[in-house]
Amino acid sequence: MKTCWLSVILVVLTSAHAAEQKVTKFARFQLDKTSAYGVVEGEVIHEISGTLFGEWKRTGKTHPLASVKLLPPTRPSKVLAMAGNYRSHHPGQVVNPKFEVPQLFLKPPSCLIAHGAPIVLPKGTTNVHHEGELVVVIGKRARNVPKEKSPGYVFGVTCGNDISARDWQKGDVQWWRAKGSDTFGPCGPFVVSGLNYGDIDLQMRVNGEVRQHQRTSDLIHNVAAIVSFASQHMTLEPGDLIYTGTPGETAQIKPGDICEVEIEGIGVLRNKVTAAP
Repeated sequence: MKTCWLSVILVVLTSAHAAEQKVTKFARFQLDKTSAYGVVEGEVIHEISGTLFGEWKRTGKTHPLASVKLLPPTRPSKVLAMAGNYRSHHPGQVVNPKFEVPQLFLKPPSCLIAHGAPIVLPKGTTNVHHEGELVVVIGKRARNVPKEKSPGYVFGVTCGNDISARDWQKGDVQWWRAKGSDTFGPCGPFVVSGLNYGDIDLQMRVNGEVRQHQRTSDLIHNVAAIVSFASQHMTLEPGDLIYTGTPGETAQIKPGDICEVEIEGIGVLRNKVTAAP
């Protein structure tokens, strides 16, 4: 009898853990003049009502994924990004002591573009680089959150490309245009919850060639540490985004290039590079 009850308890606990870890893929999309969120299953998007960061339910409407226009996955109040958060991104892989503290900077929400939208190289810069990154999506208001509790404030993750004008980044006092020019924040295509985002594979490809490749387990400051640290100084709101840093070496992109950021369990963020008219 004891063995029977132990088996039942084990099944219940296992089922609860599986439910907790259920992976769900969401997309923000536009169809005709209406924008909405949906749950992506295969090549079909199931439209939902309510808020992604609270109560929601399926409306019963479905759309072929190919028939909708994907939008940036959220409408954030702020976009934060980490500098130097992989050892492999530092010269000689020697990390300057100042990076023992998370080094965050701001990108304006206006720089965000969706999967499929063009990256436009602005006039006046001659050295723009790709930076493939895991992006955190905040799920609820976070202020002074302890590190051990910060995973509960993460809704999910998505792919990002922190486009960077290296000449402006080096020559300007601030990074406002080097990192925040229009189209310098590709993000998407989906937000995925339930992943083990602490150890997933990230690739950055240009024209099919792998330029960056590393696992998120190699982050100097993991997601929990980043969210906790940021929340000590800025109140994070649902839908806010945090680019977690880029690995390895980056390289210049030019008009005509196809940039792809692929992250295990999320999908591929693809954007073509164009020149400003």
